[in-house]
Amino acid sequence: MAYVKWTFRILVLLLVFAFLHYTLPQRDVVRVVNTYEERQDFSDLGITRLFWQDTSGSDVSPVNRDVLFIQTVRENGRPMVYRNQDTGWGWPPYSKFDTANLQTEAADLISNRDAPRWAVMTHYGWRNELLSIFPNAVGIREIEDPDVTLIPWLNIIILTILGGLLLWVWIIWRQFRERTINPAMSDASQAWDRLDQLDDRARGRFWYWWDRLFHRRGR
Repeated sequence: MAYVKWTFRILVLLLVFAFLHYTLPQRDVVRVVNTYEERQDFSDLGITRLFWQDTSGSDVSPVNRDVLFIQTVRENGRPMVYRNQDTGWGWPPYSKFDTANLQTEAADLISNRDAPRWAVMTHYGWRNELLSIFPNAVGIREIEDPDVTLIPWLNIIILTILGGLLLWVWIIWRQFRERTINPAMSDASQAWDRLDQLDDRARGRFWYWWDRLFHRRGR
């Protein structure tokens, strides 16, 4: 039973971590090398359709649609491709409506390795070549030094608030358990003990009178 309980807890924690890692904003130091628009066919994507959004923030519609992409190279030389799609009022709650502006800003930062121009790309989501998943870019800004230190203040604030809410819920639950559940369980246990004692007494009286009745007749 303990293994089942811990397995369930670990699975819940992994799901929460994956949800937060996908949803919370991330920032990469990149060099933009190209921007382009490509027709995408979503008919055979299956479950990965969930990782593509249209301008209303809903599931992919129609099946074939033009999608903007931003090709970049990270400081370590590894390529990274971002999709550039509006989120609208859907989830995640970035309220992004400036896809065309972002594509223009990215195109204006295109450079080569001989004269690099570095930028910080803010995005959410994952990149997976096997499943054809691309992170969605939500912002870009130019920087002078690619070795800049990026402190995720927004993520720190959000996680701190979530941690505070979880702590508050845990305190409320603990107080509720101590004030309501534990006394109720204690009363139920005491009531059960009293019933058990009454049952023992009733059985004892039954066998007492049974013994007196039949033993006397036997005499």
